[in-house]
Amino acid sequence: MKWNPVGANATHPLLAQADADGFLRVHHLKNSINGDALKEVHNQKVSSSMCLCLDWNPSATSISTGLSDGSVSIISIEETKTSVLQEWKAHDFEVWAASFDPDQPHLVYTGSDDCKFKGWDLRTSPSEIAFQNSKAHQMGVCCIAKSPHDPNTLFTGSYDESLRVWDVRSISRPVNETSINLGGGVWRIKNHSVVPGLILAACMHNGFTIVKVDGNEVKVVETYNKHDSLAYGADWYRGSIRDPDNKEKTIVATCSFYDKLLRVWVPENDII
Repeated sequence: MKWNPVGANATHPLLAQADADGFLRVHHLKNSINGDALKEVHNQKVSSSMCLCLDWNPSATSISTGLSDGSVSIISIEETKTSVLQEWKAHDFEVWAASFDPDQPHLVYTGSDDCKFKGWDLRTSPSEIAFQNSKAHQMGVCCIAKSPHDPNTLFTGSYDESLRVWDVRSISRPVNETSINLGGGVWRIKNHSVVPGLILAACMHNGFTIVKVDGNEVKVVETYNKHDSLAYGADWYRGSIRDPDNKEKTIVATCSFYDKLLRVWVPENDII
């Protein structure tokens, strides 16, 4: 599930949902006297395979979805209708990540259980491969996230327990082989919206980790292990709070898989 980008050309806040039944569903957040509620506005059959992931393009006019059969679909999102614009066989196995480049929205990055990390140019149909790397990741590629602060920096997470830093100007290998082992499969990564290089990672069997990336230096600044199940979801609160000493603090939300637990917490260390 993912909200449409902030500032996109949408009448209402939109929440997209990729489902195991092969459907992409889009809801808008509706205000009423009884409070806010989600209303389904689009219901698009994408494939007979499972939809495993999604991402919005920066203008919220299309969504990429990764499928369990190794395909990627691009779906057009209009106010009154949706349609499948493109679909192609991108990988040999499940596609866990299919992410638009917000600075170059004609590019989509994909990662898969086949251990390959690829980029695709949507300006051609069918999409042409712009690059691929099949050597850096030792296991499946779980997540891909572009830095919101540096148009040249991109991060990948993998089942091989490593977070890797890439320069899109030289995408054939991680920047100076920059990576850090986080002790668990890196299932989700989230950039802090204000602090450059501050990454929140959900590390499956090893809880949650906050990482600071500064040039070629990558280090863990905090860990959180109060979930008893697989660490699967994590995000930053977009604002901040003040502690009793008037220090600015950020807020984190994390969730785990089997126990269906959501926790909201404040990092103990001074990270912002």
